[in-house]
Amino acid sequence: MLTSSIFAQRDYVPKDVIQFTGKVVTEGEDGEIVPLSYVNVAVEGTTRGALSEYDGYFSFVALKGEKVIFSRIGFKSVEYIIPDTLNGDFYSWIQIMSTDNVLLPEVVIYPWPSREHFKQDLLAMDVSSELKENARQNMAAEVLKEMRYTVPADGRETSSYAFKQIANQAVYTGQFRPQKIFDVFAWKQFIQAWKRGDFKNKEKKN
Repeated sequence: MLTSSIFAQRDYVPKDVIQFTGKVVTEGEDGEIVPLSYVNVAVEGTTRGALSEYDGYFSFVALKGEKVIFSRIGFKSVEYIIPDTLNGDFYSWIQIMSTDNVLLPEVVIYPWPSREHFKQDLLAMDVSSELKENARQNMAAEVLKEMRYTVPADGRETSSYAFKQIANQAVYTGQFRPQKIFDVFAWKQFIQAWKRGDFKNKEKKN
């Protein structure tokens, strides 16, 4: 008698339990509907819920009549109540979320505690002729030109150059690259350089 009652309790499932699935979408930059990932889909007042995946899909167990809250930073939170008149055990829902523009107050950060401290340091600054001469030398055209070729590129410049190289290689994928010997513009530049005497100047320098 006791054994049969234990198995009966294991097989018992409340009638209000459903599998709540769906997708979260939003409006893209071009006005099209795009999936919204990393949205917190949670049942109010409980620890049950899910996080929408890369394609906006979510799925978890819920009860009929429960309130579900969709929230994500940068978007307006949405509340949805699962209908309590459902007949099946599965229920799907597509939730549209809109962006939430939050205007933060302007914050100005100063390296000095106050404007008065800045004025005091500015008036006490010793702008001698030596400092002016150093500044002029540092900003000279020759120095800036040399720094342009000697200072190493940062991560942004390096990645931009790498992407351009990949894009140039992808242009001629599956076909022969054009030969420079047939490039009319390259011949034009060569003839102009020959007339200017660029090659003679290089020989003299060497």
